[in-house]
Amino acid sequence: MKVNYECAPCMMRQASEAIEHALDDEDKRMQVTLKILEYLNENFKENVRSNKLGTDMHHEIMKLTDNNDPYKVLREMGNNVAEKLILSMKKVLDDDPSFANYVQIAVVGNIIDFGALTQDTDMEAMIKQQLTQPPVINDIDKLDEALRNSQNILYLADNGGEIVFDKLLIEKIKQDYDVNITLALKENPILNDALLPDAQKLELDKYAKLITTGAASVGVVEDYISDELKELIDTSDIIISKGMGNYEGLTEMNIKTPVYFLLNTKCQVISDDVGVPLKSNVVIKRDLSDN
Repeated sequence: MKVNYECAPCMMRQASEAIEHALDDEDKRMQVTLKILEYLNENFKENVRSNKLGTDMHHEIMKLTDNNDPYKVLREMGNNVAEKLILSMKKVLDDDPSFANYVQIAVVGNIIDFGALTQDTDMEAMIKQQLTQPPVINDIDKLDEALRNSQNILYLADNGGEIVFDKLLIEKIKQDYDVNITLALKENPILNDALLPDAQKLELDKYAKLITTGAASVGVVEDYISDELKELIDTSDIIISKGMGNYEGLTEMNIKTPVYFLLNTKCQVISDDVGVPLKSNVVIKRDLSDN
């Protein structure tokens, strides 16, 4: 995706939050803010890739504040939200262990997102509410069929906390479809995205091969990801992509592998691009071979 005019205030909100978490000193916060305003003035232009610009902006903030993980506390908050909800999610699955229900829980887990949503969002309440809302676009039958005819799956993780819900779906896929799953997480901190240690702590290596994307980027940024991930994108039978950052990045790439996007559309720009109302649950197959 390319930047939209609505991306500008969102990036400034993210920048403000990142600076506040990275620094305690008010004067230093002002100086960094002024430099980020200059940076965006120079780089926020038409046809710039949205998640690449977001990535570069956050790295600029990290450099200027000398803090390489401003969202650490928020990532821990996301983990706490997931821990509070996981028992109730398992109860939902006990009552209805259908594949559709596992996918639905993975989708609503995408709400744990301190990049897209404000810090005061009641994510726990929002997840509970969204759990009752079926996907507005629902290609789950296509995903089920694709999994039945696949051997190698690439699963692109998104946020910390969210991967607690992803684990439930990954276990289900491994159990029911007997496929090889590679789970890709961020190389280093960016926003509140899930990292390799988060997956290791959850023992996801029992169900999937764990790798990093080779980058600390907002979603997949083709310029920054590792050759290993590029090869997996090309050679996997299907890609399951979580979240908006990955949607922004993959839709800018030419990919022959079928991609299934699982996300909650938490911003109007992406909602419009997908063609659904704001805050919609989505399970959508996209052919990106003509990009």
